[in-house]
Amino acid sequence: MFTTRPELSGTHGMVASTHWLASATGMAVLENGGNAFDAAVAAGFVLQVAEPHLNGPAGQVPAIFVTATDRTPRVLAGQGVSPAAATPEHFADLGLDLIPGSGLLPGTVPGAWDGWLLLLRDHGTKSLRDVLKYAISYAQHGVPLVDRVSATIETVSELFKNHWKSSADLWLVDGKPPAPGTLHRNPTLAGTWERLLSEAEAVTGREAQIDAARRAWSHGFVAEYVDTFSKQAFRDDSGRDHAGLITGQDMANWEATYEDALITDLGDWSVVKLGPWTQGPALTQQLLLLDGFRDELSYVDGLPTARTVHLATECAKLAFADREAWYGDSDVPMDALLSAEYTAQRRALITDEASAELRPGSPGGVAPKLPAILERLRGLQAGSGATGEPTVGPTGETRGDTVHIDVVDAAGNMISATPSGGWLQSSPTIPELGFCLDSRGQMFWLEQGLPNSLAPGKRPRITLSPSMALRGGEPTIAFGTPGGDQQDQWQLCFWLAHTLAGLNLQESIDAPNWHTTAFPSSFYPRSWTPRELVVESRLGKSTMDELGERGHSVVDAGEWALGRLSAVSRDPATGILRAAANPRGMQGYAVGR
Repeated sequence: MFTTRPELSGTHGMVASTHWLASATGMAVLENGGNAFDAAVAAGFVLQVAEPHLNGPAGQVPAIFVTATDRTPRVLAGQGVSPAAATPEHFADLGLDLIPGSGLLPGTVPGAWDGWLLLLRDHGTKSLRDVLKYAISYAQHGVPLVDRVSATIETVSELFKNHWKSSADLWLVDGKPPAPGTLHRNPTLAGTWERLLSEAEAVTGREAQIDAARRAWSHGFVAEYVDTFSKQAFRDDSGRDHAGLITGQDMANWEATYEDALITDLGDWSVVKLGPWTQGPALTQQLLLLDGFRDELSYVDGLPTARTVHLATECAKLAFADREAWYGDSDVPMDALLSAEYTAQRRALITDEASAELRPGSPGGVAPKLPAILERLRGLQAGSGATGEPTVGPTGETRGDTVHIDVVDAAGNMISATPSGGWLQSSPTIPELGFCLDSRGQMFWLEQGLPNSLAPGKRPRITLSPSMALRGGEPTIAFGTPGGDQQDQWQLCFWLAHTLAGLNLQESIDAPNWHTTAFPSSFYPRSWTPRELVVESRLGKSTMDELGERGHSVVDAGEWALGRLSAVSRDPATGILRAAANPRGMQGYAVGR
């Protein structure tokens, strides 16, 4: 029997995120007269301090947002590109057939700083100091480390001591991992932010100061330190030492931008995603495939039936197979992939039995192409040491993750953002700056001729996938979750619980989640396990048994193990705002009034 829980409701503003300090910060900004974008930026910077194993200053921030005056969703594209020196030939000369998931080699141009500041300049109301002061204070005076930060540092402590001394200096206490709850300070990072503010405040005017801070990052001292540090060689999860490729010029050449969102109608609802340079359209493809099975989908006492989970899983396999064959920062046949004719062809492949095949389709009659290396990666296990993977393991254990923020205000401004990258465990700390570079470049394939093949100045096809939903054409829900390749599977669970079962936001987040690993991981070493289906045991023994009988290799992850969703909503008719956050791990937090 499913236990019901109320969602938070009010009319002033709502913030939901993966950490209580970020949510509280966002609400403080709203209470101080800021709008949803001011709140999201302030919360985003606090997350870089509160969850440093999940995101950092040199990471990235993709987001979907609408403003009170323009109800058409837009995309904030805060994902940096690969360096000019990141060529397939360079990696071939190093004897690599996959890009490592850690160290300096997989670094892309940092995107979070410029992305957040672009949003603040164009749609916020507060000064940069007003939104950054919370994170500076936490970095200077300290935050209590959550259990997962301590566990992550312990995992890589030998690597830090033996190979990444600057990371050991920042994260180890007397050569040992800090205990959970330890107050951790990062005065170097606070100093970096203060120096950026000082350079910004040398000019007058809110927007001019924000642009000056962007330039101080990409053309000034931050870029100079990154350039110098990247020339050094550090150990990565290839087992060897390699120098980085990012230069100051790479940083100077890149800026965050806005893009059109991908909006797909699903009856009264429309789902809003980022384009195929992310995995976002995989959620859209799953929903379109499932629409043909709508008469077979059902929930009983708030729990999905085995048939519902089976069909959702098989649709996920097809959608993510297309992701591997077709998605990338390139010319993607998105209209054909989402067409009714193509969707019907794909849907016809689904049977009562779990498929063990990776089956991308042929949109527009064009044959798909998968990386030749895939078969060798089937079932491959990641080694120990530096950790490039920011997601959960196959049985639900967390190696790291990502963060998420949703904010809505009384005027109707709304944003869903999934910042990530720059994890403390995946790249050595730059000692003069107090943070490390990202490792998102591991998502490229080195084989050429694929949509997601490595090329200089190109974005990797990322897993980060914030979402928004319109109802009757009006922005209604902003939602998302960390979780790497699982993001658009756990969001599917949320969507079905809310729109099919009729559960409220909190109940939909609380409802049991599941995902399959029957397609290649986006993270080094890019492994995959056909037929594997990871579930929360609250689905019930009879449901799990039936799924096993259908040919799924069912893995019990535990009762509360999968997903870190948060969501906010606005009722267009009444103006009532709602919010909900993830109870798993007792860290997510929704606040509002």
